[in-house]
Amino acid sequence: MATAEARGAWCVPCLVSLDTLQELCRKEKLTCKSIGITKRNLNNYEVEYLCDYKVVKDMEYYLVKWKGWPDSTNTWEPLQNLKCPLLLQQFLNDKHNYLSQVKKGKAITVKDNNKALKPAVAEYIVKKAKQRIALQRWQDELNRRKNHKGMIFVENTVDLEGPPSDFYYINEYKPAPGISLVNEATFGCSCTDCFFEKCCPAEAGVLLAYNKNQQIKIPPGTPIYECNSRCQCGPDCPNRIVQKGTQYTLCIFRTSNGCGWGVKTLVKIKRMSFVMEYVGEVITSEEAERRGQLYDNKGITYLFDLDYESDEFTVDAARYGNVSHFVNHSCDPNLQVFNVFIDNLDTRLPRIALFSTRTINAGEELTFDYQMKGSGDISSDSIDHSPAKKRVRTVCRCGAVTCRGYLN
Repeated sequence: MATAEARGAWCVPCLVSLDTLQELCRKEKLTCKSIGITKRNLNNYEVEYLCDYKVVKDMEYYLVKWKGWPDSTNTWEPLQNLKCPLLLQQFLNDKHNYLSQVKKGKAITVKDNNKALKPAVAEYIVKKAKQRIALQRWQDELNRRKNHKGMIFVENTVDLEGPPSDFYYINEYKPAPGISLVNEATFGCSCTDCFFEKCCPAEAGVLLAYNKNQQIKIPPGTPIYECNSRCQCGPDCPNRIVQKGTQYTLCIFRTSNGCGWGVKTLVKIKRMSFVMEYVGEVITSEEAERRGQLYDNKGITYLFDLDYESDEFTVDAARYGNVSHFVNHSCDPNLQVFNVFIDNLDTRLPRIALFSTRTINAGEELTFDYQMKGSGDISSDSIDHSPAKKRVRTVCRCGAVTCRGYLN
């Protein structure tokens, strides 16, 4: 049997979805190991999701979408033949959710047809199934790209929104053309115990940022100087907190208050603990002003000024970023911003780290104040590390008792 590789059929797989490639392979009877189509599974049938339901002569049937096969091959299968309890439960849950939404919207009782589904119900169930698959693939992609310990989950139980179409996950700053981030440290410590010896913070004229419980102990506005690649201390050094990356399992979830995506923690986070970095594309402040006008018109903001000592550069996390891209604003936040220096000691280009201001319980949404005027335990109204200034006032939806009404 001929293979897709041998015929050069799929030299640009990035332009076509995996499902489409698998369907084409099966249609043409081609094997392609790179997308999982082999001689052994070329003719396999696996239930991908359930599309519809009906009852014929007291027998229940479900319309099955077969994984890796086109919709034209969908078949009605009796319930007794289906060995996919999870997919059956998802089908029933989606059906129930749709009918519940209709009841809320119309304030009337919607009869559940036990013989067949209405087309609108079946259409919703298929959309939810496709969304679930797309979000799972996005979740897998995020976890392949991340370089930290903490896992990333994705969840949407609110609407039919799928993964963002124009967002690229990165782990560190991405410099715009013409901007150089190469500025390696010229010296490092030779400590045997960075807690008690003259380490990198002392050389920079500041205090060591952490205590022995890996919690931050300095006030906002004070820079963090961690040990760098020239230091003789190893990766377990207690002054290497931010560079170890996110240690917590987080979930990007669809909010129910109209704020779009948000981030919640799935584990308890102790107060004053490092949670994540804020990364994105590093651009000039002039370019940030231009982009800011576009973002203002959309009522969004992803621009964060790197104004620790000067105001030359801005981080734009609109297209390039990590989990922090999805963290929402709150006028009563549980995260606080700190400037961090590790290998790059250029004070114009600090790394931005988010630390917890208090204990954050599992399931709680993570937020930070875009104006850095939060009321957390280690916040301060006198410190202003605010994102790039905006020209259009954006309404705040944080719901906090202390809400100021606007994001800017």
